[in-house]
Amino acid sequence: LMNKAGLVEEVRKILGCTRSEAQRGVSAVVEAIARGLKRDKSVQILGFGHFMVRRRKKRTLKNPKTGEKIIVKAWKTVTFRPAKALKERVKR
Repeated sequence: LMNKAGLVEEVRKILGCTRSEAQRGVSAVVEAIARGLKRDKSVQILGFGHFMVRRRKKRTLKNPKTGEKIIVKAWKTVTFRPAKALKERVKR
């Protein structure tokens, strides 16, 4: 599992920069994606994938222990659909 620190380290190796520069770059990309999702509800990076804000409907569930009905409010979530190029790279 690669976490943010691992991603920063990979960016540092690829660019040959300092850890702090790589950290700033990764943080900037994450922030730009988050802002784009908030503003446009969609961010597409060619060759990588498509981030989208999706709206989930309100629904009623049942607690399996008590049988009590629980209402889950509608909410927004982020989904990701990988680009064909990314899928092909992962397959290799």
